[in-house]
Amino acid sequence: MPAKAPVVSPPTAGASRVPRTRTGAAWFGLCTAVLLSVVLIVFMLQNTRSVRVDFLWMDGSLPLALALLIAGIGAALLTTAVGAARIAQLRRMSRQRR
Repeated sequence: MPAKAPVVSPPTAGASRVPRTRTGAAWFGLCTAVLLSVVLIVFMLQNTRSVRVDFLWMDGSLPLALALLIAGIGAALLTTAVGAARIAQLRRMSRQRR
């Protein structure tokens, strides 16, 4: 009579997962940044037509892609400033509660 092989249950989904690490998150962020940079370069190369821009007392003409890039960076800086102010406010409130 042949010996019966032991019954092995399949591994659970959590047991075979690789844990998330800071290095993995940094790698993902780096890959995302490279991909977005390539998309941005392609966008800029396809939008080189010059446009007229008037802002407050300044006026001039520059490539469309550069005008949009400057506007995007300005919006990102404004968002960062508001976010930093909110974080400072929450930290201050947290210290007061202690």
